[in-house]
Amino acid sequence: MKPLFATLAAAAAALLLSVAAHASETDIRLAFAKRFPNYPKLDEVRKTPVPGIFELRFGSEIIYSDKNGDYMFHGSLIDTRTRVDLTQERIDKLLVVDFGSLPLKDAMVIRQGNGSRRFVVFADPNCGYCKRMEADLLNLKDVSIYTFLLPVLGPDSLVKSKDIWCSKDPAKAWRAWMVEGHAPATAAANCDTTALDRNLELGRKNKVQGTPALVFEDGSRAPGAIPAQQIEARLVASAKKP
Repeated sequence: MKPLFATLAAAAAALLLSVAAHASETDIRLAFAKRFPNYPKLDEVRKTPVPGIFELRFGSEIIYSDKNGDYMFHGSLIDTRTRVDLTQERIDKLLVVDFGSLPLKDAMVIRQGNGSRRFVVFADPNCGYCKRMEADLLNLKDVSIYTFLLPVLGPDSLVKSKDIWCSKDPAKAWRAWMVEGHAPATAAANCDTTALDRNLELGRKNKVQGTPALVFEDGSRAPGAIPAQQIEARLVASAKKP
């Protein structure tokens, strides 16, 4: 059993460290608000594994500061022992999506094989990278691909998205356009396209900043077009997570 004075000393040291950390967080917040009055309020200030360096977070954007808020810098914090990019690891955690909460009724679904493995794609009909990836998706087996039309590349993207969404078989019209280049028929004037508005809001809410963007069942994301082999690996990894 440790001597009483040693136990008390350890407790006192821990308390002092806690007080110092909270003081640093307050100092940083005050310094930031004073020196950058037009910037958004910091969502979070937290310690990093590097002594004296704190993480400052606005949404999913991260910068770093010393304990007084006098010096700040932007970039990746990398653990050289493990070669892990701690900044990207943190951002990935912040951007995790609750897959179960996604409104899949607003997406087109394409089932290949038994469709047992699911993932989501946010895509624009005029996105060249989306077209390239769509052709590659044909190589995946036993998947259900939920595609949210995200017309972000201009007025024609919105027109094509409406035409595709209003088709008799939107998923078939989507593949015909993206893979084969067959344009969809013009949408009827009375077609309900409010799902596209909801998709745009969903993209903003989940900080989808470009197309294509993928979301897997474990909530992890992959921005940009990635090969079918990588998607397959992500599906396997997603299935292993509790």
